[in-house]
Amino acid sequence: MVSKVRIAIVGAGMMAREHIRNLRLFPGVEIVALADPVVVSIDKALKTIGDQETETRVHQTVEALVAEGGFDAVIVASPNFTHRAVLEALFETDAAILCEKPLCTTLADARWAAHRAAGRAAPFWVGMEYRFMPPAQKFIDELNDGRVGRLHMLSIREHRFPFLPKVGDWNRFSENTGGTMVEKCCHFFDLMRLIVGSEPERVFCSGAMDVNHLDERYDGRTPDIIDNSFTVVDFKDGRRAMLDLCMFAEGAKNQEEIAAVGDKARLEVKIPEGALVFSPRTGLGKPKQVQTIVIPVEAKALKAGTHHGATFYQLQAFLAAVRGEGPVQVTADDGLRAVAMGLAAEISAREHRVVAMNELGF
Repeated sequence: MVSKVRIAIVGAGMMAREHIRNLRLFPGVEIVALADPVVVSIDKALKTIGDQETETRVHQTVEALVAEGGFDAVIVASPNFTHRAVLEALFETDAAILCEKPLCTTLADARWAAHRAAGRAAPFWVGMEYRFMPPAQKFIDELNDGRVGRLHMLSIREHRFPFLPKVGDWNRFSENTGGTMVEKCCHFFDLMRLIVGSEPERVFCSGAMDVNHLDERYDGRTPDIIDNSFTVVDFKDGRRAMLDLCMFAEGAKNQEEIAAVGDKARLEVKIPEGALVFSPRTGLGKPKQVQTIVIPVEAKALKAGTHHGATFYQLQAFLAAVRGEGPVQVTADDGLRAVAMGLAAEISAREHRVVAMNELGF
């Protein structure tokens, strides 16, 4: 049992600063250490931390952070391609770990991480924030309560802005991110598994880089990341899900729209609108009985992040696990399987074919 939680953070970029803003909202939590080789990022992170009882120690490497110790939990918010090396150092500690998505950029590294995490006593948590958006949570709860009857079809749409600039522009290349279908879409593949309650059997993805980054060059190289796609996933129990991704649609009213259709009703959620729309079957020609409610999000959670409050609520659950007051809700195995689905989608888009998950060992 840990009452006061001492947090270290590896990586001091945009997502790390979102974690910092949210952590500062929790009493009994102190950010005691940062590790990042980029001075500008460290300075921004320290400014975001502001005044607290304990001075935040700064390190250039995760190895130096581990050598000094003095933390109960650590958040990995470094670039995707660094996760394997960062976790190699952190697995030598007995600290709780929250590793941002994706768990790793390759299937081999993700398998390694899941295997190592399974043997630890301390919590290991993968940062799948989208599970924790309050409207999405309510949507999932309603489905679990049988509101639509037996679920048959799940549709997820994310129409959003392009990838943001990062230090060294690392996110412009699939070799650094795992590819868009891993880096961005692991969130949605995780939601699919969570909602459907079955494992994927086949993945078909049609996607390309058609609009974004076409004129960008980095040391003479052109970015190679998908900016739009349709992905269909067949699950082992016969149900199916679909992802519609567009990363040049920042003008859309809602960034995420998720719809589930069962034999009794249709339920959809719209974010950031927060609307939960229930549409029961009525029979042809009869009046529709659509019901709409709006799921609120605490103002402090909205202000502290860019994921519709999800970072706050995820950290709340993670801190409970660190204190021994709650379970790990997103396991390393969940992270591994989301990476595998994303990699299957990347292969499918590149090779223009259906990919069976057993090709990847699942």
